[in-house]
Amino acid sequence: METRVAVMSIIVENNNAAEAVNALLHDYADHIIGRMGIPYRAKGINIISVALDAPQDVTSALAGKIGRLNSVSVKTAYSEV
Repeated sequence: METRVAVMSIIVENNNAAEAVNALLHDYADHIIGRMGIPYRAKGINIISVALDAPQDVTSALAGKIGRLNSVSVKTAYSEV
């Protein structure tokens, strides 16, 4: 199956949701190239950037599951490669 490189940006506005986000990312670990998490203490949020190489339906499924979590926002940008 053809894969696409994508970057997923995640903002966690409630620390209680962080465990669920990490569990989902763990479930998709085979497709993750790398990830970076930044706690922004001044605003009380966490910013996570995830680089993936996966079929588009897999990336969309992960984004959908993350986006359904309370206090979590997600956006995905796809490469043409």
